[in-house]
Amino acid sequence: MPVVLVPGALRAEAGGEGRLIVGADGSLRAVLDEIGQRWPRLERRLRDETGVLRRYVNVYVDGEDCRRSGGLDTPVPAAAEIQVLPSVAGG
Repeated sequence: MPVVLVPGALRAEAGGEGRLIVGADGSLRAVLDEIGQRWPRLERRLRDETGVLRRYVNVYVDGEDCRRSGGLDTPVPAAAEIQVLPSVAGG
């Protein structure tokens, strides 16, 4: 089953968990749909009201940036590691 790694900045929305085991695989969209059902607050931080990834959120499936490998249709194998990284601004 895929594992979603949640950074510290988003853990409150995931019930304090840093690793989420999801049953969905096949595509990133399916994984995010399951996150939406189980952790709706987290999903709202990842996707906007139309269902697309928020501009400031970067998602990597097995180290590959999903925006370069199919977006929400990025393939997610059963043993995938999905890393979520919100952009950090500062100066």
